Amino acid sequence: MAIKYRLNLCPCCSGLDFQACCGPILTGAPAATAEALMRSRYSAFATRQLDHIELTQSPEVGAKFGRADIERMADECQWTGLQIVDRAERGDSAEVEFVARFRQHNREMLHAERSQFRRESGRWLYVGGRAELREAQRVSAKVGRNDPCPCGSGKKAKKCCGAAARPD
Repeated sequence: MAIKYRLNLCPCCSGLDFQACCGPILTGAPAATAEALMRSRYSAFATRQLDHIELTQSPEVGAKFGRADIERMADECQWTGLQIVDRAERGDSAEVEFVARFRQHNREMLHAERSQFRRESGRWLYVGGRAELREAQRVSAKVGRNDPCPCGSGKKAKKCCGAAARPD
């Protein structure tokens, strides 16, 4: 069975096509849930649709994180992934915990946050959150001497790329 690749996947990592996920929200449709708004805000940064960030944050957030801050963040970061960790909605308030991955100044970074949202006049707004910013830890599988080389040559690691790492 052939694998089908979809070219228009949403940047928010939902696995859905952009037009079935964040696309309509970025063009003005109200987000059905706080999670959907969170995903659309991530997609707005990833696709540089910065008006959406301004329009979906509460006035108190906008006073602290204005257009210049939004543009600086968009310019400095290349967004590489979003993971929703947890979500909870209670009436017109909600929390969404997420981890956003991005590259900034040639460093892999993580932005972990528990965000608060409120619904006003049928629309969700971002009202703040507790964030942690840190450099991503590189994780690589240990390759044994007799394992195939991870470069894909088909040779054993000790006879390929591993040979360069051995002292003579």
